[in-house]
Amino acid sequence: MDKLVRSIKFPLLFDKEKLKNDFQKIIDKNWIDHYNTNDYSGKWTSIALMSQSGKSDAIYAFSNNDEKLVATEILDSCTYFKEILDGFLFEKTAVRLLQLAAGAEIKPHSDNCLGYEDDSFRLHIPIITNNEVEFILDGTRLIMNEGECWYIDANFIHSVANRGTENRIHLVIDGIRNEWTDAMFYKEADKDQFVKAAPVMSEEQKQLMIAELKRMNTPMADELIKNLE
Repeated sequence: MDKLVRSIKFPLLFDKEKLKNDFQKIIDKNWIDHYNTNDYSGKWTSIALMSQSGKSDAIYAFSNNDEKLVATEILDSCTYFKEILDGFLFEKTAVRLLQLAAGAEIKPHSDNCLGYEDDSFRLHIPIITNNEVEFILDGTRLIMNEGECWYIDANFIHSVANRGTENRIHLVIDGIRNEWTDAMFYKEADKDQFVKAAPVMSEEQKQLMIAELKRMNTPMADELIKNLE
C-alpha cells in the first residue's frame, strides 16, 4: 500500500487578523503575473517577501546560484510575516505571496524536486481563502483554512480552481531540510513515508521516447523499447 506523504497539516495556527493586516499593507504594491503562463487561466499574481536581489518583483521560485535570500523592500512593514519567517529555523529558497483571482484556475502540473524526500519543501499558509477554492493534490481535494500551515509535496500532480467571488492569497515558503525541520516533519509522519515516488510517464511521453529509441536503432535501445512496451 502506498503510504507516501502527499501533504501535512501542521499543528500550527497563525493569527488570521494579523495575517490580513500585513496583506492589506501591500495589496496596492506591484504584483507580478506568475511566470508559468501556460499553467493557468485568469489572473495569478505574486510578490516576493524575500529574494536574492532584495526586490519584490523577483518572484522566481528557483535560484541560479548559492546566494542567500534577503528581505525585500516590503517585508519591513509586514511585521507579522517577518515574525512567522523568523520562527521557521531553516534556510529559505523562496518566500512569496501568491494571489489567485476569483475565477482563475491553475492547471494540473507538478513542480520538480519539491518534496521533503528531495531535501527541500514548500509550505502554504492561507491568508484569504473561501469554500469554493478547489485545491486538488494527486486526486484528493485539500481544504486549507486561513491561518493554517500546510506542507504540500508538489512533486505530485496538483491543480487549483478559485470558484469563489474573492481572491485567494497564500503565503508560500520554500525551504531546505535540516535537523529542525526533520523534528517538525517526523513528528507528523514516519521517516520512511518520505521516499521518491516512481516517476509516472504519460502515454504521449512514452511514445515519444519509443520513437526516439527506434531512431537510435541499437541493441540497447531495442531492450529499452521492450521494457517500455
